Amino acid sequence: MKKLGLGLLILVLLVIGAGFLFQQQIGERIFARAVDNAVTRDVIGALPDGINVVLCGTGSPLPDPSRAGPCSAVVIDGKMFIVDIGGGAVRKLGLMGLNPGATEALLITHFHSDHIDGMGELMMQRWAGGGRDAPLPVIAPEGVEPIVDGLNAAYAADAGYRIAHHGAATILPTGKGGVARPFAIAEGQAEMVVYDQDGIRITAFPVNHKPIAPAVGYRFDYKGRSVVFSGDTIKLPSVAEACNGCDLLVHEALNAEMVGTMEQAFAKAGRKRLAKIMADIQNYHTTPVEAAETAKAGKAKMLVLSHIVPALPFGYLESYYLKGVDAAYDGPVVLGKDGMLFSLPANKDSIEPGDLL
Repeated sequence: MKKLGLGLLILVLLVIGAGFLFQQQIGERIFARAVDNAVTRDVIGALPDGINVVLCGTGSPLPDPSRAGPCSAVVIDGKMFIVDIGGGAVRKLGLMGLNPGATEALLITHFHSDHIDGMGELMMQRWAGGGRDAPLPVIAPEGVEPIVDGLNAAYAADAGYRIAHHGAATILPTGKGGVARPFAIAEGQAEMVVYDQDGIRITAFPVNHKPIAPAVGYRFDYKGRSVVFSGDTIKLPSVAEACNGCDLLVHEALNAEMVGTMEQAFAKAGRKRLAKIMADIQNYHTTPVEAAETAKAGKAKMLVLSHIVPALPFGYLESYYLKGVDAAYDGPVVLGKDGMLFSLPANKDSIEPGDLL
């Protein structure tokens, strides 16, 4: 028995020694295999027919190492639609195996910086990596034009460098940048269809994020399945009305009690400006309980919370963040995290969860 134990120990030591001795050769093989797997991976092609929702960013302007800025991807029939594009979200798409080149359109809910500051990177990655021959359509309320024009100007030199380096046959000059597709919802109008092709219908509806205006949410419909994105808003009947039995409601959430604690801490530390900001942001967002009430009123099949405020550095805080939610809504509630996947197969009732990170 002792000899067997000694032999096993010697074998383990030999394996460890070989690992150090041949580290470069082993590393070379591991890297080659990882690259091959990454290049041949087709996440979009493997998704079921229907609506597939991926959380590519569930954070906010507050620092959170586990979350990119606000971003949701909707994949339907090989086409990817992006709803808002916060900082770091494009790289999260890459980590999840979602090729930015598949982006059919970018939809913006409003023009706060944390919802648009990844737009330039998405334009570049879609064009250069995706081989696109036409600019990225940016569907958004009126006011988006100068933003898109400004980013096109800011990236003009970079675009020129890439065409010069790789050649116009590889980097098609006609595909660079973005093109604004603005829309305006008249006062008193409940909704407006902003995309309707190949059985995919996207409807915008107004929300209240004052003083930020315009601000909208979006509803996607395809083959009997539906998902609604609230955008940033206070609790509103219009979100529940837009849901109206939707399969998935992706709603922003700010825990006012937790943010209030931060406000008091900043005030106590004499940091009056930040204390004021923490006080201000509580009056134009929706609390988790209010989002749950909206899900109940809208008869949503599932509620997913995103745009999480404040940051939750470890999971133990999640129960506190969701305090009172169970009493407000008896359906399934998911605290959104980057990489989460929700598949809504066509013409069925199921919601199939997954994780791409």
